[in-house]
Amino acid sequence: MLVEGTLRWRVTEDCPLDLLVALCLRDLAGLEHVGDPPLPAVVPAVQHEPAAQRMLAVAPRSTWAPTPGGVNSADPSVLGEEWARWWRRAVIRMNAVASWSTLFVPPHFAAFDRELALQDLVIERFADAIAWSNARRAEYIADDLAHRMEYSDAIVDVVRSREHELRRQAGSFRLDIEALPLAEKGAWVVGPDTVVISWSLRDDRAAFREWFEPLVAALV
Repeated sequence: MLVEGTLRWRVTEDCPLDLLVALCLRDLAGLEHVGDPPLPAVVPAVQHEPAAQRMLAVAPRSTWAPTPGGVNSADPSVLGEEWARWWRRAVIRMNAVASWSTLFVPPHFAAFDRELALQDLVIERFADAIAWSNARRAEYIADDLAHRMEYSDAIVDVVRSREHELRRQAGSFRLDIEALPLAEKGAWVVGPDTVVISWSLRDDRAAFREWFEPLVAALV
């Protein structure tokens, strides 16, 4: 996790586990154009895990007691609405908790007791989603350890350049960047002071600076 700033301003960057799992489940369910704004598909696409690995990730299915018919019988519009509602809560929650903490707790996934269609989706596809998400988070952490100084320098340099341009110190602001493996290069505002960026944008230094400079200009 990258944290850069001063007493006046702060920029954080991370790849939260719950957001990875949520987007993976969204794609597994074939939900399109859900969320505000809707985000691109994740990459790489999730692959099914062998049955033995699935058993390591979740409790026996007999203890789950999902709704009869499971996620396949859910109304797609209801499932999409429940997913979008939960996504909004997850984005806000990520600003206050550690990025590795999770509400996806098997076998009952009680955090979704009021969203039964989504709960069925989580129960049926959690093993695949958590395996994929753990792999992506491990990739992010390895990359962060290898390149953290480069990312930090890029953020600080943009803010310092803006301060020099204005001939004053930056005012108070906070920006939380959630870096996620998305199929399209870009950035999307998903909540107060929170932006999702694709790994492809993060890794393109010139493109990242081109995106980050006007954002800092508006904040500073």
